[in-house]
Amino acid sequence: MRVALHSILHAGAEPQYEQEHQRIPGDLADSFARVGITNWTIWRSGSDLFHLVECDDFDAAMRELADDPANLRWQASIGRFVDRFVSDVGDDAPHPIGRVWELATQDRQP
Repeated sequence: MRVALHSILHAGAEPQYEQEHQRIPGDLADSFARVGITNWTIWRSGSDLFHLVECDDFDAAMRELADDPANLRWQASIGRFVDRFVSDVGDDAPHPIGRVWELATQDRQP
């Protein structure tokens, strides 16, 4: 499964956020693998971040990571740069944003 997330950085935090993501901690990468996250890509436009997460089950992975020591350390560190996540749910947690269209699934008309 692939899910997209949208988050927003604090103003001026862009360089530090990108520096922190040069390489994530090995134990965090291990935790991602354990919960079924196979890839996580982040793009930035200004202070807006767009994430593409490839995983077995996003909700299950987030539940398992909630108490994971490596993730808790990472969130405490990286969280100082992130203002909030954006979604239709209305809280600041990472919820997938809705997909509008995908070329690969479009029916081809003659």
